[in-house]
Amino acid sequence: MNSSTFDYVEFKSPYGFMHSPVPPVVNLQPRPNLFSSVSDGVVALAAPVICYWVYSMMFHIIDVFELAEKYRIHDTEEVQSRNRAGRVEVFCEVIFQHIVQTTAGLMLLHFDAEPMTGFEQKAIWEWRRVLPAVIPDFAVYYFYMYGISALKELIGFFIIDTWQYFWHRAMHLNKELYRRYHSRHHRLYVPYAYGALYNAPVEGFLLDTLGTGVAMLVTQMTYREQIILFSFATLKTVDDHCGYAFPWDPFQIIFPNNSVYHDIHHQNFGIKTNFSQPFFTFWDSLFHTNFAGFEQYQNAQRRVTIDRYKAFLKERKELAKKGINTAYHPKRKQN
Repeated sequence: MNSSTFDYVEFKSPYGFMHSPVPPVVNLQPRPNLFSSVSDGVVALAAPVICYWVYSMMFHIIDVFELAEKYRIHDTEEVQSRNRAGRVEVFCEVIFQHIVQTTAGLMLLHFDAEPMTGFEQKAIWEWRRVLPAVIPDFAVYYFYMYGISALKELIGFFIIDTWQYFWHRAMHLNKELYRRYHSRHHRLYVPYAYGALYNAPVEGFLLDTLGTGVAMLVTQMTYREQIILFSFATLKTVDDHCGYAFPWDPFQIIFPNNSVYHDIHHQNFGIKTNFSQPFFTFWDSLFHTNFAGFEQYQNAQRRVTIDRYKAFLKERKELAKKGINTAYHPKRKQN
């Protein structure tokens, strides 16, 4: 094969443009929307709301028809007797938060530039020229096209976790903040799915709307990347409050911060612990704010079963009946 034939084959390959002696032509044009009738920006605002209600209604159906009582953390009687907020109130409060969240998003959307495409090949060509030849062409291509987006999502997870941990912790440690705002969320001692965003409006805006907004702005996410982040964070938050410990639930298998971990936070004995949400628990571990009587479960979250957790809850109730304080106290060795 002579040199000219080699060059022809190389340039005709899917990644041949990377080896062109001249940069690919940039032909900027508006990026087509995922759906012809609505912009990707609007989809990014609508997707988490749709995900919230579709996913939470799945759990609500399971509740109403008692389809998975074996995996339920608290029984129906506890939901009715311990919770201090009615379901209609919770429903209306969440709807209001979604209105605030969507309105804020629409205001920001008004100032966004129109997404463009047509520059990608030149950017990849420039990467190829500076990256070591040992890195294959396909790796350069796919990292630019998809790897950067995945990295943004991971950074977004970290930003949301950090933002929510410190605000959430402050809401508990500052009596005035707790009384004015966060105490409303804890009227649900026994969480359920569509009560995940039952918050005071100010808290909902600070923790959820601003938290995801900061993650979006810092990482400079595209609308499609926002759809993934917002939807995933919403599904995870609903799952944390679902009230079930399913052995097959991917959220509860993959993430150490799950429905069992967060349920402890909603109980009287654990209300000043387990502040981390919604993804990981590293901030609780770093600042020693995870519930100290649950290490054997916390260190093996993937093996936690509903039976073991119910046994743990029963143990705390029995200790409480004997007058033993089971609440978290940093200077007292936990049982």
